[in-house]
Order: sequence, then structure tokens, then C-alpha cells
Amino acid sequence: MAFCMNQRVRVAVASVAAVVGLGMTLVTFTTPAVAGDLEYGKSGEAINLVIGYQPYYTESWSGVVMRGKKLYEKYLPKGSTVEFSVGLQGAVIVNAMLAGKQHIGYVGDMPAIVSTTKQDVADIRIMAMVGLGTDQCNIFLARPDAPKFANAKEGIKWLDGKRIAVPLGSCADRFAQEAFKKEGVTPAAVLNQNIEVITSGFRAGKLDAAVIWEPTASRLVQEGLAKRIASGVTVNENDGAFLTMRADLIKQRPDVAKAWLNAELDAQLFLADPKNAMEVAAMATQQTTGFTEKMLWAAMYGKYAEDSGGAPVRLMLPFTLTPEVVKLINADATFLHSIKSINVEKLRPEALMPEFAQAILKERGLTSPIGKVNALADSDYKPK
Repeated sequence: MAFCMNQRVRVAVASVAAVVGLGMTLVTFTTPAVAGDLEYGKSGEAINLVIGYQPYYTESWSGVVMRGKKLYEKYLPKGSTVEFSVGLQGAVIVNAMLAGKQHIGYVGDMPAIVSTTKQDVADIRIMAMVGLGTDQCNIFLARPDAPKFANAKEGIKWLDGKRIAVPLGSCADRFAQEAFKKEGVTPAAVLNQNIEVITSGFRAGKLDAAVIWEPTASRLVQEGLAKRIASGVTVNENDGAFLTMRADLIKQRPDVAKAWLNAELDAQLFLADPKNAMEVAAMATQQTTGFTEKMLWAAMYGKYAEDSGGAPVRLMLPFTLTPEVVKLINADATFLHSIKSINVEKLRPEALMPEFAQAILKERGLTSPIGKVNALADSDYKPK
């Protein structure tokens, strides 16, 4: 019998130690479980999983590969089913996981961090990193008639006294504030706008600039509505995306947690291979609306000029939570606390669970980073 997250609710014990089948790795849960813990069945039994993922956030596209290639079928117990649910924003996925409607989430750094602070509702853990970049969330776009700048830093300085839009509380917001601080920029106005309103603002000529993420950034550039002027590489600021899981799933079914992370590793290796670039773009096209295949290819693999914040590497794939990744998490948490999005300045230690990912890397003879997505020339885009 396959167990679904809504089948029945149990009152979990306060502390569970589970040997997860990764050598002698021992995962111990020391935080009290909430009464709303869900039932997932016994180890080895088929399971019904619901996965929240974001095909509209390029940094988390290992989820697109997982859905398109069904890599999880190799590892999950026979008879298991997987349903993918699109989240237009990470907050949508977080809310669904907190409500017990989704088990695993592919989300950006900000929603991942916020999710771990809601343990009074449901305990969610950060298990792995699905992408670490400098120009996936961290992208400055300017109106098309903005001057041509000698370099990307000059582009950022041009934003002084301008009207700039950014979704407040997002990874783009944190990046913008850090970039302005580093370059001594004071905008005339910072408008709290979502991606749709920003797109409309550029189309109507009402914005000087915006800070947004891929793949929308590449779409606006290719549509001629905006031009790229700088990115995180310009001011040495990272962005990221994470894989999160409900703690009750990890506690009861470490075999499933291990299975999913093994498949996730396969997805990241697939993503990093340039021979797969066109197939990844095709999968992303099938799983989104409003984007051409060329836009989506450019979002993950396209090469941008250095004077507009381009870099030779579009995405690093650490897989596990390395010191560099933890540094980003800590900086994000401090920012979220400063704007009162979370009530702690530093996450509880158990919010981060790298043990599974670390053990899988060791088991498979790999080390972090497991790969990277190199920027490709336009001539490498070869549609069928």
C-alpha cells in the first residue's frame, strides 16, 4: 500500500533516531514533533509524494530535469508515485509544505530560510543546494535607452537617483541593497513590484531599472523591453536555490530522503553537461508558458558580456551545504530578520541537514562541487 501525506495523522514521539542506510550515518531529531506530523508508511513501502517546484526560477531547474526525466523512478520504492506542483513563487511552495500538501520543495534561498522558522506549524529542513550562482537572481536590468556603460559597476552607479523596482523581501531585494551599499548608490525610489508589474512598467516606459531573476530577465532582454547592465558577479554577491523536506518525512522514511537526493544528484549532473543544454531548454519550455525555448536556453546557458555582469560560469552545483553555502544562508537570514520576515537572526542548527547529501557524495565517490553550468556561445543554441 502506498502512503499519501493526507491519509492519516499521527502524534510523533519527541525524539527519533533513524539509521538512514548510508553507512553508519545516524540522523537524530532532538526537536519536539508537532501533532500534525503525517504518516508515510514503513521503510521500503511505496509512497505517494507531492513535489513543489519552480520552473519559473532557473536556479532551481534540477526540479525541471527531475520531472522531465523521471530520475526518481530509479531510486524510490517500486509502486511509488510522484506529483509535481508548479509554484509561481517560493512562498506558495512553503505554504503548501507547511499545510501538509507537499513533501519536498525546490525553492530560492529566501523562502527556504523562512520555511525553517515555522516549526510551530511544521518542521521543514534544508537538505541540499540545487544551485549557487551570481547572476540567476542577482540581475540588474535598465530601460532600453539607458546609456552604454564602460563596465558593469558604472551601470550600477547610474542607478543613483533613479526609479527602481524589485520584489521586496526576495533574493533580488537583498542583492540590490548590498550592491547599493557597496557602490554608494541611493535610488530616488525603490518600488515593491512583482515580476508581472515590473514587466508592465518596462513596457510602459515607467521604470528606469529593476532587479529580477532568470528566466524573466532573459525574456525581457530578448523582447527588447530592457537591457542587462550588471549582476551579482559585479559586486561579488551570490544567489542560491535549495531542496527542502518536511522533517516528518525524513524521520519516518530516511530511505525516501536518500532516494530523492540520489536522483537529485543525477539531475544536477545532467544539468551540468553542456551536451544536454538543448534538452534541458526543451523540458523547461514544456513545463512553462510565456517563454520561447531560446529565452529559456539563454537563462541557464547563455553567455552575457562582462560589461553587463556576464561570467563564464552561470551556475555552480555544490549539492551539499558547503561553508560558502552556509555563509549565504547566514547572510540571507540576517537580512530577513532585519526586515522582520523572520523572528531569528540565525537559524536553529537542525534547520540545516547536510548529512544525507554528504553521505551520498561519499558513497558515490564524488566531492563538492559536483559540477558547474558553463556559459555557452549563442552559436551553441541549435534548435531542432
